[in-house]
Amino acid sequence: MRAAISRYGARVLRNTEEIVEACKARGEFIRGPQIAAFEAAFARRHGVDAASAITAAYGRMAFYYLLKALDLPHGSEIIFPSLTFWVVPELARAAGLTVVFADVDPRTFDVDPDSIERLITDKTRAIVPTHLYGLPCDMDRILDIAARHDLVVLEDCAHALGAQYKGRPVGTFGAGALFSFQTLKPLNCYGGGLVLVSDRAVAARVRALIEALPWPSEKRVADRLLVGRLQRIFIKPWVFSISLFPVLWVSALIDANPDVFLWEKIRSLQPLPEQYAERFPNVQAAIGLEALTHLDAWTAQAQANAQYVTRTLDGVAGVQPPSVPPDRTHVYYQYCVYGPATAKRDELVVRCVRRGIDIETLHVDVPPDMELFASAPAEANGARRAAQAMQIPIYAGLTREQVTRVGETVRDVLASSTT
Repeated sequence: MRAAISRYGARVLRNTEEIVEACKARGEFIRGPQIAAFEAAFARRHGVDAASAITAAYGRMAFYYLLKALDLPHGSEIIFPSLTFWVVPELARAAGLTVVFADVDPRTFDVDPDSIERLITDKTRAIVPTHLYGLPCDMDRILDIAARHDLVVLEDCAHALGAQYKGRPVGTFGAGALFSFQTLKPLNCYGGGLVLVSDRAVAARVRALIEALPWPSEKRVADRLLVGRLQRIFIKPWVFSISLFPVLWVSALIDANPDVFLWEKIRSLQPLPEQYAERFPNVQAAIGLEALTHLDAWTAQAQANAQYVTRTLDGVAGVQPPSVPPDRTHVYYQYCVYGPATAKRDELVVRCVRRGIDIETLHVDVPPDMELFASAPAEANGARRAAQAMQIPIYAGLTREQVTRVGETVRDVLASSTT
């Protein structure tokens, strides 16, 4: 029997344990010079001043402190896409703002500029374009809208590190941008995040807010690294095949959803959880500093895998692979495909799982459909359509044989659904 292929693949440094042990040996596990070095390297990559890059315990918290530093009027409206991770708009509410959800273009999965403009009121102060799944938004349109209505643009780049819009890296278009370094993200630091801030005075306020926070305990960071190590082990094909995959296989048979155990519980984040309000430790910065040197190679491999799967699916009736406008580069944090209109997505997913390919149905959320955001103004028809896409594994860690198997299996399942 061939090993099953997990939907997730972390980008892992071969020398991760050596980096961790070296930090311990130097007494720099929690505090140390790699934090500043990592921030400076990240800033250089984006062509901005080193002071513009500020790390935080989570990408979401980098965003939260950016909002606090901007000091927008209490109750101001901030527009998010209606297809995004629920935590980010919830933290905007925790910062005292009113969230509004614009629709997305189901072809690109990115926010629809026309929907943004329809939802602007005299209380609107900010727009958060999310470069979803690794594809940049239409920044020219969004910046034009923001300029005409005097709005702040804050980019959510959690999925899109390395992506470019018209030759310029995402994260450099607005007043600020958040990045996430969670285990499955383009840059894996086993957690943490960073914010780029264009205005020096605002950047200084963000840094002051974060530097006033306590350092995490050594145990918390060690536990975080241990969880990351276990995740690396359990998504290896043969380990995955005899551990997590049987659960997914049975779940597919009985129409259960084990994903609810993988993600954070949806809830109000007021007050903030204790672990949110901490600083980014040196050992994770040291991992990130080394990982940055491999980022372009990892991205190129994911892009090559995506292109192979797209070619393999070409000609299958009714199948829509990812749409990439010519002025943008896609880094394929997720590779999303629509199946034939006559086929039910969940049935296609089950058939792929039965053949050993673990397919995801929805990696993010449609917040307007959540009770948590029931009162928020929203447009979400495109987001609901986008939520019907299937997310196919094409991550950089797959071998050519595995990518070939993914492409051929998905092609056969989708093609058979049209006959």
